Amino acid sequence: QGGGRLQASLARWLLGPPGWALQGTVTGLCLRWRPQPAPPLRAARQSIGTQAGGLRAEKPGDDSKSVSVQRGRKDETVLSAAQKVKEAGRDFTYFIVVLVGIGVTGGLFYVIFKELFSSSSPSKIYGDALKKCRSHPEIIGLFGESIKGYGEATRRGRRQFVSHIEYVKDGLKYMRLKFYIEGFESGKRGTVHVEVKENPEKGRFEVRYIFVDVDTYPRRTIVVEDNR
Repeated sequence: QGGGRLQASLARWLLGPPGWALQGTVTGLCLRWRPQPAPPLRAARQSIGTQAGGLRAEKPGDDSKSVSVQRGRKDETVLSAAQKVKEAGRDFTYFIVVLVGIGVTGGLFYVIFKELFSSSSPSKIYGDALKKCRSHPEIIGLFGESIKGYGEATRRGRRQFVSHIEYVKDGLKYMRLKFYIEGFESGKRGTVHVEVKENPEKGRFEVRYIFVDVDTYPRRTIVVEDNR
């Protein structure tokens, strides 16, 4: 029995690689596979190696993700800055256009106001002189009560232009105008001559004379106002 046990021990030691085991008695031996757990040291090494490999495998992916996120943020920052610059330039352009429009509109209003309401404008002097002609008794007796006034004819046939000249004498401004009147019923026509002089104290023009040359028969000159 002792010899049999020794032989069995030797057989287990020689023929028993990891995972294999000998089973049997003294008279008969049988080699069977029996799963053996890995040694603790080897399993620990395998687990450490697996974890290290996993960490090594994860590092490149993580770096690429962080780089892509940082690049995305940088791209968004650049795009947002460019959009802000573009919007600022657009707003500045609109501001300039609005300022130019306000300036042009203001200039037009100034010209219109000066032409219609200023005492030194030819239109204002023409309107005042025409009113005096329409209210003069001798003019009414010759031309009738319905009298129209008009200026020089333009290329398009319009008669809105009032001929006038300006000059300076003894440091004062003068203006001479010429326009035409016509009676609706009588058909009489005449040429009106007006001259005004600047009054520095009052800051406006005052009439020096207004007279009408009758262009139809009988021809004559009618003095409407003379302050010379």
